[in-house]
This record gives sequence, structure tokens and C-alpha cells, in this order.
Amino acid sequence: MDFGKIQWMEIILIRHGKPGFTDANKVAAHEMPKWIESYDLSEIGDDEPPQACRLMARRSRMAASSSLPRAVSSGAALNLELQIVDGIFREAELPIYSIPILKLSPFVWMAIFRLIWLCGMSREAESFYMAKKRARRAAGMLINHAKEHDGPILLVGHGIMNRLIARELMALGWKARSRAGNGYWSASVFKF
Repeated sequence: MDFGKIQWMEIILIRHGKPGFTDANKVAAHEMPKWIESYDLSEIGDDEPPQACRLMARRSRMAASSSLPRAVSSGAALNLELQIVDGIFREAELPIYSIPILKLSPFVWMAIFRLIWLCGMSREAESFYMAKKRARRAAGMLINHAKEHDGPILLVGHGIMNRLIARELMALGWKARSRAGNGYWSASVFKF
């Protein structure tokens, strides 16, 4: 075996930039579906990616993205030619629970609903279990493309789904080479 020719496969997961829709006015829980719909239709506006993300994007051989506008527009901000835009990479859904009387910031509601979701309660939304299954399929797609291309595969995705995909990659023997937070434009690099 020629150890000088060993090729590492690499997958880069980048979270999208900050969405342009930032309405933080307090809302009742029953108003959250409309707010989430506006958030899901939002692009990133003029949020610029950090230099580290630009460098990762430049060296990628193939780019994929969630089908949500905030991810697609983040790919455009990184000057990526997205070969795959697929709903399999979209963010995990949030269950909405009607909690009367309270009006909170939409971001507080999102945190509350995400905690409820993580506890296994999903109502009509995709369950945690189903999101993990989708992440497994998404990781498989990325791995297949990593095998086909000579160089890094990059995904522009979302916070929770990127973390679930990362878990699947590590369960399959991929090693996290770098992880940079959970905020907008955070990136993780995995090698095999």
C-alpha cells in the first residue's frame, strides 16, 4: 500500500448567516406559525460571512445547501455554486403549543418549543426521532459525495440539523477536526 497516496475525505458543515427577518416583537404562542413562516422565507440580507468560512468555501469541491432561503443565500454570499439544494438538509421543525395569555419574544418561544421537542413532544411537527433519521440519510448523502469528489464537500445548513448530521458522521467513524461554535456562520470540519 502506498501511504503517500492516502486521500482523506472531508465534510464541512457551515450554519447559515443571520436571517434578514429579525422581527423580535413579542407575540403570543398561537402567532408563532406565521412568524416562523416569515423567518423561513427570509434570506440573509447583507450579513457577510467571516473570512474563515470564505476560505473553506474556496477549497470545497462540491457544495450542498438546505432548500430554505437563509441557507441558499448564505451559499451565494460564499460565492458557492450549489450542486445540491435539498429539503433533506432543512432545519428540524418546531412543534407549536398554544400557551394562553403569554406574549414573548419569538426567539424565546423558539427556545421553549425546541426544549419541548427535545423532550420528545412534537405534536404535528417532525419528531426528534424522525429528524435523527433524516440526519442519518443526509450524512449518507454527504459521505457518498465525499467518496466521489477529490476534495472537501461543504454543506450550508442549520444549527440543529448540522449538529444531528455531525453526530451521525462521528457515529460512522468521522473525526471532528475543528468546531467553531453554534452561532451564525459557525463551521465544523470532519475527516475520514
